[in-house]
Amino acid sequence: MQKIVILPAMPRGIHSITRLVERELETILSTVESGILHVFLCHTSAAITINEDADPDVTLDMMDILDRIVPMHRQLYRHTAEGPDDMTSHALASLIGCSVTIPIQQGRMALGTWQGIHLCEFRHHARNRKLIATIHSIQ
Repeated sequence: MQKIVILPAMPRGIHSITRLVERELETILSTVESGILHVFLCHTSAAITINEDADPDVTLDMMDILDRIVPMHRQLYRHTAEGPDDMTSHALASLIGCSVTIPIQQGRMALGTWQGIHLCEFRHHARNRKLIATIHSIQ
C-alpha cells in the first residue's frame, strides 16, 4: 500500500512530523498487524530522520550542530542558483538522508519511547514537502 502525504511549508529548522504522519496513515496502518513503513521525502533541500521527540532543545541543538558542519557562506560554494541556502541545503540533505524505515506492530508505528519522525527543513523559504509512504504488510 502506498500513500502520498503533503507536508505544509515549514520554516528552516527541524520539525516533528510524527503526529501528522500517524494521522495521515492511521486508516492504512490499522489494517497491518506486522510490517514495515518506508517514508521517502521527494526533495533535495530537506531531509527526514528519526530522533528524540520529547525535548524541543534536541531539535534546536541539532540545527546548531548542522549549521557548524555545513556553514551557510555563499562564497564557499559554486552552486548558488537558488540563493545562499541552496548548496547548504543540498549538502545537509545528503548527510541526513531522504528516507526512514519504521517497523509496524499491531497497527501502529513501532517507534521507541522517545523517538519521533522529523522533517529537517534547510530552506529559509520552503514550500510544501511531499512524502511517499509505502507500507509492506507481513502476513
